[in-house]
Amino acid sequence: MKELLISLLNFFGLAWWVEVKTSAPRCTYYFGPFMTASEAEAEKAGYLEDIENEGAQDISFSIQRCKPINLTVAEDLGKFGDQGMWPVFSSQ
Repeated sequence: MKELLISLLNFFGLAWWVEVKTSAPRCTYYFGPFMTASEAEAEKAGYLEDIENEGAQDISFSIQRCKPINLTVAEDLGKFGDQGMWPVFSSQ
C-alpha cells in the first residue's frame, strides 16, 4: 500500500527525493522517491557514502520535492538540460 501511495505522490511531483551534486565528475544524482522529507533524510547518508567511495569531489545535496526525468545527469557529457527535472518544492 505504501508503494502505491509513493507512486501517486511521485506521479504528481509531490514525492521527496535526495538530490546529490558533484563537481568532479560534474553530475547530479537523484535518489528516491520517498513519502516524507524525514524518510529521505534518513537514507541520504548511505547515498552520500556510496558517491564518496566512487571518488566524487565537492559533494552537495538537497532534499526536495521534485519529479526527476533522469536519475543520473552527467553534465560533463552534455546530458543536462532544462528537462532534467521539474522542481516543485525545496526544503532548504
